[in-house]
Amino acid sequence: MGSWRRSEAAALPPALRARLGILAALAALAVLALGILYTGRSTPGPLDERLGTEAYGVTSPWRNVALALDFLGEPAGSVALVTALVAGCLLLRRPRTAVLLVAGAALTVGAATLLKSLVGRTIHGDNLSYPSGHTAFATTTALALALAAAGRPSLGRTAAASLVLAAVVCAGAAMGWAEVALGAHYPTDALGGWCTALAVTPATAWLVDRAADRMADRTAGPRAGRPSDPSSRSTARGTTEGTAERMADAGRREHR
Repeated sequence: MGSWRRSEAAALPPALRARLGILAALAALAVLALGILYTGRSTPGPLDERLGTEAYGVTSPWRNVALALDFLGEPAGSVALVTALVAGCLLLRRPRTAVLLVAGAALTVGAATLLKSLVGRTIHGDNLSYPSGHTAFATTTALALALAAAGRPSLGRTAAASLVLAAVVCAGAAMGWAEVALGAHYPTDALGGWCTALAVTPATAWLVDRAADRMADRTAGPRAGRPSDPSSRSTARGTTEGTAERMADAGRREHR
């Protein structure tokens, strides 16, 4: 029973660990390959042309949609969004998902920021662009929530994997489109941000589960090995000694 509850509340559902591990490894390779390809560049590449640089410069009402999505990736918008989602997770008794939302966003955006400095790709002058931190944030947030929903026992493995895939594709595509439409990133920057989230978030979820399981084991250990109350031991000892004395007296009377 305890193991079932632990699996249900896991930040990374056990049934998806192998698949997401493979996906994370492939995503990391994609981030590395794109980073090497576009190191130090400041112009769109062939892959950017194929992905659709014609999305640059959309007009209303789509520009307003793009601005709204972009705001969710800005510091004020992202903090407000994560705070609201964490509160909801705590109300639903999903503390591991709440931790993943915070840790996943911090580590993914931190990784994207570090990669920007290492790759050095720029857009509109000296603005570092690869990978897109906004796209990485949106993807990791959607992935954390999708993993929580995918951990429900009523979902099969295939349905859970499909749910997670749909969530990350929709979130990454929406934020990536917004960043390209506003001219803040090249399409490959958005792709790199998406892959960064897919590489970092599953590992973060696994670490959250490991830390939570160890904490639960440490808490359960002292309770299981806790000595009984001294007064109870004294009472039990007195009862045992009294019973032995009565049995001895009965034996002596029979011999008489």
